[in-house]
Amino acid sequence: MIVILDFGSQYTQLIARRIREANVYCEIHPYHISLDKLKQMPMDGLILSGGPASVRSEDAPALSFDINEITVPILGICYGLQLLTKGAGGEIVPSHASEYGKTKLTVIKDSLLLQSIPQNTAFNVWMSHGDTLISLPKDFISVASSEKIPYAALQHISKPIYAIQFHPEVTHSENGKQILSNFLFAICKVTADWKMDNFIEQKCEEIKAIVQDKKVICGLSGGVDSSVVAILLEKAIGKQVTCIFIDNGLLRKNEAQNVVNLFSKHYNLNFIHVNAQEKFLSKLANVTDPEQKRKIIGHTFIEVFDEEAKKIENATFLAQGTLYPDVIESISAKGPSAVIKSHHNVGGLPDKMKLSLLEPLRELFKDEVRLLGKALAMPDELVYRHPFPGPGLAVRILGDITKQKIATLQEADAIVLEELKRANYYHKVWQAFAVLLPVRTVGVMGDSRTYAKALAIRSVESTDGMTANWSHLPYELLGTISNRIINEVADINRIVYDITTKPPGTIEWE
Repeated sequence: MIVILDFGSQYTQLIARRIREANVYCEIHPYHISLDKLKQMPMDGLILSGGPASVRSEDAPALSFDINEITVPILGICYGLQLLTKGAGGEIVPSHASEYGKTKLTVIKDSLLLQSIPQNTAFNVWMSHGDTLISLPKDFISVASSEKIPYAALQHISKPIYAIQFHPEVTHSENGKQILSNFLFAICKVTADWKMDNFIEQKCEEIKAIVQDKKVICGLSGGVDSSVVAILLEKAIGKQVTCIFIDNGLLRKNEAQNVVNLFSKHYNLNFIHVNAQEKFLSKLANVTDPEQKRKIIGHTFIEVFDEEAKKIENATFLAQGTLYPDVIESISAKGPSAVIKSHHNVGGLPDKMKLSLLEPLRELFKDEVRLLGKALAMPDELVYRHPFPGPGLAVRILGDITKQKIATLQEADAIVLEELKRANYYHKVWQAFAVLLPVRTVGVMGDSRTYAKALAIRSVESTDGMTANWSHLPYELLGTISNRIINEVADINRIVYDITTKPPGTIEWE
């Protein structure tokens, strides 16, 4: 097992994901964990994550123990490097020229951590630091340098302690996987014997221990995340689970009926369908602020669930399909990471609701959830569906929400997905959808002047939702989509294509 101590980096869980991809088990724990708790774990290696703080500040996150009391191999990443070296006597100062983004790195000495990477050949790595190590601590040597700093990768001359200033876990870092693999197998000497089946077994036991003889209500949307949660719960505790599908009126075209058909016919679940469209839409009337939309939908969702929960005797838990990207963008997850935006299913439940949260996927990325779905023998059409936001079309209709706007967007969005599937591009992109803009434009249709709405098409490529690039869809495909929408969907006369990456943008518009 590898233990990661989280100092608040946006990428901490990405380190864990890379390690799991190598079929090695790992756990994330807060940086302030006690030495006694750490020593109770069957730990083969320790990683110190990055973080947004400066080690020079008085309140900088620090370990609660002396690092020399750890006998297993250690790898410090970014903030982890600075923490290790400062504690050993190195000097850290504000960077004269900060490094953010891609930077050229060169291996300058032999090292187990950098084996299989040619020396004296520059390659790209992802840097993100405002402080720089300017003098090495005693008994440390530099094994790699960047364009701006001489100490980009270090190691102790006699102990298995390594440190790197860059982030090997992000896809932008060339040789990143090789570096982590070297730490795991050449330095920690672990075995690649952890599979998704192990995760299922572990989670089922965990769910049984938490739930015991109580009942669980599962918030089922029909999307990948909540569906995987439902089937995982069924495997763990069977009929103790009741799935409640709430139709909030903000779903894709024919979504509600498809969900009902799928889960009532193909799964042995306690299934309840609640039509709450009017309740949601009335509360959203005239609301334009995206954060307010999300919070209204989240609160209303909980209200409806509370009403249904009272009808189920001994219901104690509410299960949700919360994923790690939701958590890391909404709250400081196990560390002082920055808040990006709130998610409707993150942040706990109100005191009046007599249910406790159960979030078995909270530490997983979307692609891992798909692997979990496959391991649970779920159908491909469900497992490989594009992500859909919890607030639904409310965050794809910019401005106020009306039934007419919802119907318009549903029709346009359906055409986008239909044409992607017809062109065999649906499974080539991470997510694609339409966004209805609060903008009217002048057009000409049938020799008549029109003044209708503009629609944006968004299609991105990603592996985990943390970063994303816009999809280079063929012009012919975009032309077909545009032509169909303008001809088949009333009140739309202009289509634009979103070519924004994440960051700086987010995948959804709101």
